[in-house]
This record gives sequence, structure tokens and C-alpha cells, in this order.
Amino acid sequence: MKRTSLTMQQVKTEASKLAIMLLGTFILAFAYYHINFQNHLSEGGFVGLALLGKYATGLSPAIGMLLLDIPVMILAWYLKGWRFMIQALLGVGAFSLFYDGFERYSTLVMSFNGNLWIPAVLSGVLTGIGAGIVLRFGGATGGDDILAVLVSRWKGWKLGTVFFVSDAFVLGLSLFFLPVKETLYTILAVWIASKVITYVVSIPARGTVVTTSAVKLPIPSVATKAVNVASQRTAVARGVTH
Repeated sequence: MKRTSLTMQQVKTEASKLAIMLLGTFILAFAYYHINFQNHLSEGGFVGLALLGKYATGLSPAIGMLLLDIPVMILAWYLKGWRFMIQALLGVGAFSLFYDGFERYSTLVMSFNGNLWIPAVLSGVLTGIGAGIVLRFGGATGGDDILAVLVSRWKGWKLGTVFFVSDAFVLGLSLFFLPVKETLYTILAVWIASKVITYVVSIPARGTVVTTSAVKLPIPSVATKAVNVASQRTAVARGVTH
């Protein structure tokens, strides 16, 4: 009986983690569609590439993200094993489904008529919360996170340097599809998001977090890494590199 009870507790714990990670991807998809896309802002990483693909070709970011992430998932499976790949796929697949649902059925319009500082702040806060939740509970916000870790280990570069290069590349591409003004406000949104991610993955200070189901879960080691990554991203956004 004791063994069965322990197994059920593990199932409940994993289910709670999955539910919270899905909440994080829901917030990300909501923000990227209703705020970034509707106000013609871009983003760094794979999401930024997917949004640029939408602006350039009309291809839905839900599909664009899958096309970018699937090769990385295969690489992750080869290098890290199938358990890691499945967990990452859940996050990527959920994001695409949520974004596609918003794109098809949402009637909410959050256009701010050119007052781009408002969507920049909202995007930074919401995407920071969403990404922070996913990272805090051991997930990945996209294949670019996984790819950055792999490149960092392969080249020996600091993780912040890898994110800086990838984000700078995507934001540079944005200049071919978006005015300079939108690109600059996108940089502001990315900087705010990095600060919010740092906050989300580092509270509370103790080694447990309380979920909505009142189950105390240990903070995975990935949360500590995420704090360091977010801090490095913040330093990069301020123009400080080492």
C-alpha cells in the first residue's frame, strides 16, 4: 500500500508540474499573438524568426515554430535521450497549439495605435512570466534554448554570449521587415522579459515552491541555470558582455 501511495504522489507531482508548464506556454502564446504580432513587434530566438516568417510570407508562427524546433528536438533526442526530448516536445507542441487556437478563434484585439511602449512593457512582463514558469519547472520554451546550451558546450562560449549572438541575428533580420522603431521597442521588451524571468525562477528563496494544488515541489536544478542565463541576458541587453 505504501508503495502504491508513493507512486500516486509522484504521478500527482508530475501532473502538477505539467499543468503549470502548460500555463506558462499558454501565457507565452497569448502574449506573442495578442501583443507582439498585433502591434508588429518581433522577438529574439526562434519565436522572433517565426514572427518574421509571418510578416514576410504569411506562414503561421504555430507552424514556423514547429519547423524550427523539430530538427533541434531530434538532435536533443540523439544527445540527451528520449525522456528529455518528450518533455521538450510537450512544451513546443503546446505552444503551437495555443498560438494556432488564438490565431484562429480569438476575437480579442490589443492594438495600442502606435503607442509601442505599452505593448513592449506588456510583452516583456507576460513573456517573462510565461518563460520563467516553464524554465522553473524544468521545461524549455523552445528549441533555441536547447540549441544555445548545446552550442555553449560545443564551442565553450558563455551561455549569455550564445543568446546575444542569436538574438542579435534575429533582431538584425527584423530591420529588413520592420521599421527601426518597432525593432528598438522589441529590444526593450526582450530586456524587460529577461528581468522578469530572473525574478520568476528565483522566488521564493527557499528550496520549494507551492503549486496551485498545494503540493510542494523541489525547484529543479534548471531553475538555477535559468537564473544565470537570465542574468547574462540582462547584462547583454545593457551592453555589458564578458
